[in-house]
Amino acid sequence: QVQLVESGGGSVQAGGSLRLSCAASGYTFGSRCMGWFRQAPGKEREGVAAIYTGGGSTYYPDSVKGRFTISQDNAKNTVDLQMNSLKAEDTGMYYCAVRKSWHNCVGWYVGSFDYWGQGTQVTVSS
Repeated sequence: QVQLVESGGGSVQAGGSLRLSCAASGYTFGSRCMGWFRQAPGKEREGVAAIYTGGGSTYYPDSVKGRFTISQDNAKNTVDLQMNSLKAEDTGMYYCAVRKSWHNCVGWYVGSFDYWGQGTQVTVSS
């Protein structure tokens, strides 16, 4: 049974940093597309980073490029999200997700992911 457990959320002032971690179990970790998403109150869920664990290719939207970094640890079956220069608009619930397919992350979007964690809250105060 696939399990994704997020950790590392919290409250931070604008300009600060947080590191989120997603512990994955119940499936073969390698050669999957894994992503981090966020959802602010009243807004749709949006992707903030993705990584193909088969080769390490990473994907970011312009809104976080240069500030967020996604990485993988194959020994621990974890995917981390390092978030720097945080802004108030980065506030939201952050979710980890994985696709069932063995393909890379090209064309990644919310609906293309099959399994989701419960989320961890990130609050950035200005």
